[in-house]
Amino acid sequence: MAGPNNSFIKKQKTEKRLKKRKEKEQKKQLRRENSPGGGLDNMIAYVDKFGNITSEPPADEVAIKPDQAETAPGR
Repeated sequence: MAGPNNSFIKKQKTEKRLKKRKEKEQKKQLRRENSPGGGLDNMIAYVDKFGNITSEPPADEVAIKPDQAETAPGR
């Protein structure tokens, strides 16, 4: 008696496992479609001269070029 019953239970477990996997894949796809994401540009934060975190890069400060850094006064 255990033989036929075991195959039925195995089939039910397999169907349940596949259904669960399919639902999980659908949820994953929905999260991907609805995510605000956008990549690295949305994750970058800058610190201004007062130590506050901002989303815009500092526009008024001039960066020192690497070849000028060696000859900069005070070094």
